[in-house]
Amino acid sequence: MTTQATATATATANAQRSSSFLQIAIALQTLTIFLQAVSAGLLLTSSYGEVLHSVGARVMYGASMLYVLAAVLAWKPGGGSPRPVWHASGFLVLASAQVVLGIAHVPSVHLPLGVLMFGLSVLALARR
Repeated sequence: MTTQATATATATANAQRSSSFLQIAIALQTLTIFLQAVSAGLLLTSSYGEVLHSVGARVMYGASMLYVLAAVLAWKPGGGSPRPVWHASGFLVLASAQVVLGIAHVPSVHLPLGVLMFGLSVLALARR
């Protein structure tokens, strides 16, 4: 009986740790998307804005990949719902589209998609 209680306590602690990691990953993604909006404004007004926006795009993409990793780690060991994995994968697809649209210089789609991504990321953060 004691072994089962210990295993349950360990599983609960691991699930809480995975959930915290997932929350941190979503918060980081939300912050990087917001900073991309700030650097987009600098892109229009300063000479160094392009460099900041380019570096920020890489960081934002990395944050989206971290979100996928955190979602998988929260789902797989604990046996929870795979829904966060689908949400994180969707964000990674949107981030990929953002990168392609940014490189192709299609601001008519790139900017609204960025706004959508920020809104969805805030919503995901609020749900956790």
